[in-house]
Amino acid sequence: MKIVFFDTHQFDKNAFLKTNEQFGFNIDFQEARLNNNTAQLAVGADVVCCFVNDKIDEDCINKLKSSGVKLIALRCAGFNNVNLAAAQKAGITVCIVPGYSPYAVAEFAVGLLLSLNRKIPRAYSRVRELNFSLDGLVGFDLHGKTVGVLGTGKIGKIFAQIMVSFGCKVLVYDQREDEDLKKISAIKYVDTKKLCEESDIISLHVPLTPKTYHVINDEMISMMKDGVYIINTGRGALIDAKALIEGLKTKKIGGAALDVYEEEENVFFQNLSDRILEDDTLARLLTFPNVLVTSHQAFLTQEALQNIARTTLESVDEFTKTGLVASSKVVSVESCLR
Repeated sequence: MKIVFFDTHQFDKNAFLKTNEQFGFNIDFQEARLNNNTAQLAVGADVVCCFVNDKIDEDCINKLKSSGVKLIALRCAGFNNVNLAAAQKAGITVCIVPGYSPYAVAEFAVGLLLSLNRKIPRAYSRVRELNFSLDGLVGFDLHGKTVGVLGTGKIGKIFAQIMVSFGCKVLVYDQREDEDLKKISAIKYVDTKKLCEESDIISLHVPLTPKTYHVINDEMISMMKDGVYIINTGRGALIDAKALIEGLKTKKIGGAALDVYEEEENVFFQNLSDRILEDDTLARLLTFPNVLVTSHQAFLTQEALQNIARTTLESVDEFTKTGLVASSKVVSVESCLR
């Protein structure tokens, strides 16, 4: 069984080579991202393994089919970059890693919030230059604040629980209410309007779907408290970046910490330090002193990488032996509608 990995980094190689000792698959690591132009690299492969910024549209899928690919294994939970209808038509199975380490992402979201609020990156840079002034570094206590959490899946649930431990009141919204969270007195399910109106901090933990695309937009921001902080470790397109910029300019939004960005495909996971940033929207965001941007690293822990590698190769192993993958890991047009 040959697997071609796309958009591969050294941390991917380390995790997958170690895990593959148990399976013995023929693995070909490619640095190129999978798209219509690079699909030819999969010729002779049974499986391609992709990541969040690979563009697997209909043309790409048709080329994969012609190359003999039967399984697209995403080493992530999100699948909005795959044309599921085209994959189904081509007879190619698409599977994901539904849960690699929700703690990794939830804890990173908390880290972003603390770093943004207490100006830790700015303080660190100052001290490195022997500037020990505290002017401009004033934050606020998280204790006693109201935190809004959009999405109470595995990650959102953990984030909400951590915020309770800080002494926060937590307002949550999800189409499906979590019974464990409902038992915690400091956590309350509300509608999105109430969540926006009362939250000092809002953290996004919903998947990207047509319904959640640009869920943070001008209308949503207008309902928020003045000076609200927004944290996004979900998907970049959950936020309308232009609306975010306008909210920052008017000071409606007090600060934003973003580990994801809607147009990150051409920027994140690359060293562009010797180039000019061509993305004007991202460049504008980076000018704000109250905006913290990281390069989609919330998932990046040893535990998460090990879980991703194990779950992905187990899916390939299942497919090799039976032609099927566990339903909990397979995504299709029908499963998205359920």
